[in-house]
Amino acid sequence: MYPSCEAPLLLTKEHDEKGRWWREAAEESGRLVAVALPMIFVALLQFMMQLIATAMVGHLGEVELAGAAMANSLSIVTGFSIIAGLACALETICGQAYGAEQYDELSLYTYRSIIVLFLVSVPIGILWLFIPEVLALIGQDPQIANEAGKFALWLIPGLFAFSLSQCFTKFLQCQSLVFPMVLSSLITISVFIPLCWLMVYKVGMGSSGAALSVTICDWVEAIVLCLYIKFSPSCEKTRAPISSEAFRSFGSVMRLGVPSTLMLCLEWWSLELIVLLCGILPNPALETSVLSICISGLLLLNNIPFGLGAAASVRVSNELGAGNPKGARLAVGVALSFIACSAVLVSTTLLALRHFIGIAFSKEEEVISYVTRMVPLLSISVITDSFQGVLSGVARGGGWQHLGAYVNLGAFYLIGLPVALFFGFAMQLRGMGFVFGMIAGGATQVILLSVITATTDWEKMAEEAKERVFQERLPKP
Repeated sequence: MYPSCEAPLLLTKEHDEKGRWWREAAEESGRLVAVALPMIFVALLQFMMQLIATAMVGHLGEVELAGAAMANSLSIVTGFSIIAGLACALETICGQAYGAEQYDELSLYTYRSIIVLFLVSVPIGILWLFIPEVLALIGQDPQIANEAGKFALWLIPGLFAFSLSQCFTKFLQCQSLVFPMVLSSLITISVFIPLCWLMVYKVGMGSSGAALSVTICDWVEAIVLCLYIKFSPSCEKTRAPISSEAFRSFGSVMRLGVPSTLMLCLEWWSLELIVLLCGILPNPALETSVLSICISGLLLLNNIPFGLGAAASVRVSNELGAGNPKGARLAVGVALSFIACSAVLVSTTLLALRHFIGIAFSKEEEVISYVTRMVPLLSISVITDSFQGVLSGVARGGGWQHLGAYVNLGAFYLIGLPVALFFGFAMQLRGMGFVFGMIAGGATQVILLSVITATTDWEKMAEEAKERVFQERLPKP
């Protein structure tokens, strides 16, 4: 009798499959990291610009700082977040078109998005003209309201530059071209620091000078990205002149852009509302200061999931556009593995440094002690925020932003805010109770997005991506 070779063959086949899976996972990891790391770096540079502007205005006085902070908050809530959300439609349609090798559609959809964002920027800019009157109506100090109005006035031209840079960024991002974004961010911050100092202190424009500097640098960033797209060989396949097609059929942009905006804004607005609620707590100055420090810290740490979420969006959209549902599923798994490791590491580090975090923001012993007590809760929030950043990127890449909008509405307004109100007021935990609400909302969001992602039919998503890409094509000569 000859020895059976069936078992060794089966083992070899199983070994080969495992080896192939690990090779594919390693290759996918490299692709994700190549996009994520530069995006994290870009986000950190942009965050630094906000900190630098706030620090320079802070040296002018309390009224100037309060006015600038209020104007910044209002401009994000009513303007920049809306523009950024609408531009996220390009992550889906351009990413899937690039994966399907329909390169001419990238320019078409980018032009359409620019037109839509410009049209939306007009009423936003008009609204910002009346910020002093609006703030006065809700009982804000007239001096602070006037200062906020002057700051917002100089931000209005930057809305249009921000619209351009957001569209250019998505156009490049979906092709995994991240170097130009790093370059534009480095140039922008190099211009911003001396320009802001000059405008604020030497020209004597005060806080308005900081706002004007932000606007000028927004245009610098947009111009750098535009020049790269215009002249770089990397964009040769996807670069196309504007045509009359760009001025027709905005439906595809709006169908994805509106739910993307709701995904982003519903979460952001809930945070702003919680900060406002601090103003009616006992000792509102302490509660507002501590919660603002906590949210600022979370925003800084969220740059990591932001970068990984952007990379996941690129990879999922590209693979679905290419008709490769298996590749999209692998990208999701690898991205979630990365963010799980990152979340545990960042959360543990934050907990270990809890006695030093308050010192970085304040000299008041009461504030430092309160922040120290908050940090264990923040370390939990870091974990939920990390997973939602990546899962939201997967949603944008797959094109199911509408489900994400419903999730955020339920998570933050049916769960998060009621929990925050209950623990903050009924249980008298004040600001700490509000953080409980943030965690409850974030955990609900992650659970629902995880369920949607786990039950996604990737083959069906690939078919829908193909229909989306080929339903509207540029006429060929």
